[in-house]
Amino acid sequence: MESTADSRFDPNYAMQLLLDIAHEQSVEGLLNKVVTRGVAQPSETVCVQVWLIDKAERCLRLAAAAGSLPAGLSESANTIAMGTGVLGQIAATGRRIVLQQSDADWERLPDPVWMAREGILGFNGSPIRFKEEVLGVVAGYLRAEVGQERGPWSELFGNYMGAAIANARAFEEIQCLKSQLELHNTYLQEEVIEAKAFGDLVGQSGILRQLISQIDLVAPTEASVLILGETGTGKELVAHEIHRRSQRKQGPLVRVNCASIPRELFESELFGHMRGSFTGAIKDRAGRIETAEKGTLFLDEIGELPLDMQTKLLRFLQEKKYERVGDDRTRHADVRIIGATNRDLKKAVAAGRFREDLFYRLHVFPVHVPPLRERKDDIPPLASHFVNLSVRDLKSAKPRLTRAAVTELLNYDWPGNIRELRNVIERAVILARGGALSFDLPVTGASANTPRPASKAQVSEGSNGTPKLLTEAELRSLERNNLLANLEAAKWKIRGPDGAAELLGVKPTTLYSRMQKLGIKLPESEDA
Repeated sequence: MESTADSRFDPNYAMQLLLDIAHEQSVEGLLNKVVTRGVAQPSETVCVQVWLIDKAERCLRLAAAAGSLPAGLSESANTIAMGTGVLGQIAATGRRIVLQQSDADWERLPDPVWMAREGILGFNGSPIRFKEEVLGVVAGYLRAEVGQERGPWSELFGNYMGAAIANARAFEEIQCLKSQLELHNTYLQEEVIEAKAFGDLVGQSGILRQLISQIDLVAPTEASVLILGETGTGKELVAHEIHRRSQRKQGPLVRVNCASIPRELFESELFGHMRGSFTGAIKDRAGRIETAEKGTLFLDEIGELPLDMQTKLLRFLQEKKYERVGDDRTRHADVRIIGATNRDLKKAVAAGRFREDLFYRLHVFPVHVPPLRERKDDIPPLASHFVNLSVRDLKSAKPRLTRAAVTELLNYDWPGNIRELRNVIERAVILARGGALSFDLPVTGASANTPRPASKAQVSEGSNGTPKLLTEAELRSLERNNLLANLEAAKWKIRGPDGAAELLGVKPTTLYSRMQKLGIKLPESEDA
């Protein structure tokens, strides 16, 4: 038959519990095992509670409980101020408190009605310690007085539990950092994919220099930036340059494409969620704001942000605070916001599709990215840059970018801007197979609608702008002189790199045919 002391406390059972919690890698799992195994022990235990210290709020917060619970204890908002009551005193002093029903402090314990109903006669509260720091309190309510045999074990258990909690927190932090690293890698891959479509800030035009000057002005500040421009102008690259030239350049640049996220997932994507907060939320997940800590969050296509999310984003911009979906804990994030859109947000504000206060909060320093048709001087260096990128990415032979090909690029209006230029050149590199680049561009602008007479051409007179009509003979003479000038520039070389055919942008056979038609013969040395 068991002794009274054995029925109250089993050292072997306690030792096995210590070994079990040593393998736990999550704080939640560890605490649940402590309380459930604690009330399952063959003893007089009625209830086991674990309270952890919330340093930010300077209070004890209920972390886990099992058994018969006092009224209201299961509520998630249950907290105790440091130093208040018996539990608050244990947390503040770091000293174990044992109470019997006859003690004066017995009345300081919570819910006397519940204690009387359950027949509770003893209370045992021990601090949870790790390296002299009090992490919380573990409390047991018993239907018997607390025997002296529990004393050493309570101190040992509190210290051991503190080390287990510290280890579990460290493991969770490692897992969190691992998840954030994986997210960083994903976002970096997205950024690289997008950046490939624009190259670097390549060009030589005055407009581009003015844009770089704006970037240099705003980058070192903490101001929010709104990047405006047509689709394909390189707004993502401008955001990258602002981040790269800022004091946050050592932190991550996290991109969110607001146009590609389903409406119901916006809040989770930006702010994160807790496990079980909605169907499919199988684990806690950090949002992109949390992932961008100490860095920059780039909200591309911000004009597509739903109105309810605009309100929450405005609050974050003002207070730098947010909550994950399904969590009542307020978090803080040190993140700079850069937005970009091809929409007219002023019209969206007037139509009620975009919050006016959010617009002005983002519009602290607007940066306008000009379309490619307004910076034609940048087309030749951009074309050369994209040729090199395409050769590297496609692992193909390097083609020749001829003067005729560049002229063809300059004569096009580029409605798709730099993205279209990148795609056109990539396709031309594939088709060139190491030869001269050739582009199949549609006719755009006024030239598409200008009628072409069969035997006469219109040439600008010059000063008064009146067109001059050329006769057939004058046109043939003009063509012959132009052809001779190209042949002389190429030193009468017809084929190959820098040959006359390449300068004119035609095939060598076509050039030979025109020369024969116009009565042009190669010098004897060349002909031979």
